[in-house]
Amino acid sequence: MTIIEAITLGVVQGLTEFLPISSTAHLRIVPALLGWDDPGAAYSAVIQCGTLLAVFVALRHDIAALLGGFAAGVRSGRPLATVESRAAIMIALGTIPIVVVGFAARHLIRGEARRLEVITATLLGATLFMAAAEWVAWRRARRGMAGRDGLDGVRFSDGLTMGLAQVLALVPGTSRSGVTISAGMLAGLDRRTAARFSFLLSLPAVAAAGLLEAWQQRQAIFGSPEALATAAAGTFAAAVVGYLAIRWLLRVLTSHTLWPFIVYRLALAALLALAALLAWSLTAGWVPAVATLAVTGR
Repeated sequence: MTIIEAITLGVVQGLTEFLPISSTAHLRIVPALLGWDDPGAAYSAVIQCGTLLAVFVALRHDIAALLGGFAAGVRSGRPLATVESRAAIMIALGTIPIVVVGFAARHLIRGEARRLEVITATLLGATLFMAAAEWVAWRRARRGMAGRDGLDGVRFSDGLTMGLAQVLALVPGTSRSGVTISAGMLAGLDRRTAARFSFLLSLPAVAAAGLLEAWQQRQAIFGSPEALATAAAGTFAAAVVGYLAIRWLLRVLTSHTLWPFIVYRLALAALLALAALLAWSLTAGWVPAVATLAVTGR
């Protein structure tokens, strides 16, 4: 992998990790369109450490409050006494499902789950889930019911629901932010609060995945100065772009819906399906036959 490829993939990772359009899908699609090799699940997980750093910087005040609140709750013997302590516990509990499933299905995630056919299907399925969340939010707004705002409005059932939804993001094409924000909205949170908790919820899972992959694949990723340079370049690019994406999305979701992202995902799924159909037709010999029929009229 060249430095240009690494930086390009880092930019793609940073932009798409937090926008609800699926980073793993784009890390698979963009190299395919450009004629590059698939960077693999290991490299994708490592440059996620860049977006992890972006979350730490963008939400540093929230993170400090959660850690401080939890520590104070433990010292006082009342870990559920404050909003911050409860939120920290919810994040820990919400991370358990993705850790368990991710470890059990790690070989599938690294292999067959990265096929473009799978990505197309999950793009469509997760998009319908996001559309359902927006429809429910619209119905709620028509009845004059606002979504719950702020971390003090996040319940344990919300954390569990979003944690279970996060498991779906193990399959490329789903979008971690897309399904967790949508799950939070369906549970009754407003968009901004759902997004804020979604980003905080991602911290343990992304950190665990990135560090584990970095250790297991350390020879391939860090075994030479060239490999180390490409990993560093991709991670840095992901961190910078990811920070900008977080700040922008949190601002946008204060007054806008997920519909632009839903439309984009539907269009992308349609293009991938069309490309797959065309490739299959070429393999089966249908396209030349149709072209001959059109030209000759026979």
